[in-house]
Amino acid sequence: MKMHYSIITGAANGLGRAFVFELAKRGMNTILIDLPGTGLERLCENIEKDYGIHSVYYNTDLTIKDNIIELANKINREYEVFMLINNAGMGGAMHFDEVDTDYIYRMIQLNVMAAPVLTHELIPNLKRQDKSYILNISSMAAFSPIGYKTVYPASKVFINYFSRSLRQEFRRTNLSVSVLCPGPMKTNADVTKRIESHTALAKFCVVYPKKVAKKAIRRLLKKHPVIIISFANVLNWFLMKIVPGFIMLPLVSRTMKKEAEG
Repeated sequence: MKMHYSIITGAANGLGRAFVFELAKRGMNTILIDLPGTGLERLCENIEKDYGIHSVYYNTDLTIKDNIIELANKINREYEVFMLINNAGMGGAMHFDEVDTDYIYRMIQLNVMAAPVLTHELIPNLKRQDKSYILNISSMAAFSPIGYKTVYPASKVFINYFSRSLRQEFRRTNLSVSVLCPGPMKTNADVTKRIESHTALAKFCVVYPKKVAKKAIRRLLKKHPVIIISFANVLNWFLMKIVPGFIMLPLVSRTMKKEAEG
């Protein structure tokens, strides 16, 4: 019998790493994808040793389309895939007119291009399984434009709509698609420092990678369409729906301005 695998992109750190351990605890074999030099080899060795599952890794830059195609072809030849977690992404708060154009380009390629292309190439593999799942990582930022983040929320709107559209298209198949919209996460010391500079409301919505991963996988397997973690972020979503944009946009942008200038 062939082994089946879950793929996690952006697997080396933060939420991606939390997904790796959550799936390993559930006895799921994993395929980890991240940039070179991010420590994937050791991560694979650790989870294989601690959890008795099989894990392989690939170092590649997902902002390059040819890299994605080459990687997907290799995976399709060698592995049976029943779960794809499109987690790789980048963000941050900056003055738009001060950022490098390469930064903007890489964000669009990673946050917008990578997930649909990788998903497209792996669909035949996912469809031939008895049950299969796709989890795309969006953000609470998808529900409102935000000054000083600018490209980031726009990219997450794309992921949100892409996921929900794909779910509709495959609703009568074995493939279930969900989208996760986490709030601000304390993934490392730098991010934690930025979050601490936010308003009380923003800090109220903070979530932790381990908790997000655990709840997200549980709801993914139950085929929830849109996954929002914590009551605070559900309340935040509701506020963004009912508060007029001319009020909400300056409020959230003010917080990001402080982060950009800090």
